[in-house]
Amino acid sequence: MAVGIRPLEMSRAPVQTVDIILPLEQSEDVELWKKKAGRKLKIHPKSIEDIRLRKHSIDARKSPVKIQLRLEVSTNGPLPEDSVQEPSYAKLGSNVRKLVIVGSGPAGMFAALRAIELGWRPILLERGKDAIKRRFDLAPILREGRVVEDSNYCFGEGGAGTFSDGKLYTRATKRGPVRFVYETLVAHGAPSRILTDAHPHIGSNLLPNVVRAMRESILAAGGEVHFETRVTGFLRSVDGKRAVGVSSRDGREFTGEGVILATGHSARDIYRLLQAEGVRLEQKAFAVGVRIEHPQPLIDSIQYHYERGTERPRILPAAAYRLATKIEDRGVHSFCMCPGGFIVPAATENDEVVVNGMSLARRDSPFANSGLVVTVEPEDTRELEAEHGILAGLAFQKNLERLASVSGGGLQKAPAQRVTDFLKGKLSLSLPKSSYFPGLTSCPLHELMPEFIVWRMKEGLEQFGASMRGYITDESCLIGFETRTSSPVRIPRDDTSLQHPELEGLYPCGEGAGFAGGIVSAALDGVRCAEAACAVSV
Repeated sequence: MAVGIRPLEMSRAPVQTVDIILPLEQSEDVELWKKKAGRKLKIHPKSIEDIRLRKHSIDARKSPVKIQLRLEVSTNGPLPEDSVQEPSYAKLGSNVRKLVIVGSGPAGMFAALRAIELGWRPILLERGKDAIKRRFDLAPILREGRVVEDSNYCFGEGGAGTFSDGKLYTRATKRGPVRFVYETLVAHGAPSRILTDAHPHIGSNLLPNVVRAMRESILAAGGEVHFETRVTGFLRSVDGKRAVGVSSRDGREFTGEGVILATGHSARDIYRLLQAEGVRLEQKAFAVGVRIEHPQPLIDSIQYHYERGTERPRILPAAAYRLATKIEDRGVHSFCMCPGGFIVPAATENDEVVVNGMSLARRDSPFANSGLVVTVEPEDTRELEAEHGILAGLAFQKNLERLASVSGGGLQKAPAQRVTDFLKGKLSLSLPKSSYFPGLTSCPLHELMPEFIVWRMKEGLEQFGASMRGYITDESCLIGFETRTSSPVRIPRDDTSLQHPELEGLYPCGEGAGFAGGIVSAALDGVRCAEAACAVSV
């Protein structure tokens, strides 16, 4: 049985679900919950014997802020138990079929757990280090401007999501049981609030322990996990038509009856390897831009409709936002918004600067940051195709990242510009305080980025400033460049078998393959690929 999934225990209590809305200051009053629920259900509040919160969300569209609650109500005894089942994976026997999984991000880890449930032994390979050792490799990039190229904010146990907030909100409800993903994470140590929050997140300080517990479940059941194992080749059957394993940089070979490729969107060497081995790839749209940073109290005052300088009510979390528009034929939108967060250097090589955002569980940093990105279509990278072919999008990203490194002055310093100066097209004479630890260098971002991005970003900012009064301010800063929102490459697969259409046994999976866009959707895709791989008889 899958972790965290079990039928509700039978109970004599009739259970009803009801949605109520309460003023902020009354939203934690359980007796008021009963009164409002009773009124909606047309029953006396005293007849409610048990009540439980199922979903909590904030409605800050208008002042005053309201809290929306989804409640389960019983009028005849206690509600059925709702605890999360502890992980329990059957120990694998010695003679079981093996599945090679490349990459230990959410897609790879959930694929490994699902393979164990199906009686297969996962062989999980990760180029980086385990989450605890990986933490130490972040110090050189922050303090010395030196990238440890196989162990950083992108590579290592848990993938890029481990140190970029752990946001779990997803719209991928049609891809599989989202609650199963949440429950599996809770069973491995994530805070139980993710089961009820409308926009759940774990926090970059808590995620390393969660992914470590998932790894321990894999090992305890008899799976294999190999760190610092960078894949450099694919092993094929005698006729060359089927993937049967991979080889690593240190000369080892790992074989199985299928290969799930879940390497994430920053494993550019894997795309080059596939291209060199004649495995078909496809171009796809992606997005690039900057990180925009504001003081968190400013965003709080805008989103919660109170005067700047007023203390945020304890019950309210650091405010977030989501912004999106379309300028002609390209999207302009916020990405991976981190309330109470930090901007971090997410480069994977030493000749580039890449920025990303993260938050701790408390979200108590004085800064708010978000990606501010513009869609890039394959036609926008045509001039790079002569040299780079199908990997023109990768070259486009890389060019921006190298430009950011040179413009910033090296040592992971990032080019930056006040938002107001960007809109006026002038260099900033000074920059506001920032959470970006390596430091900022004032640069004319409006001259560094391609013109088709700059003018759309300017128009997008004007629109966002009109919808969020105060968003455009001298206090906000643009920091370059946010380039790793998604992969510019898709590794194609059959819609039914999930195998590459030209190489049986290869299961492209998750964000790096172009089939997911976040922790939850990647986890669900990992489950699907494991089920598809384990269903094939060889």
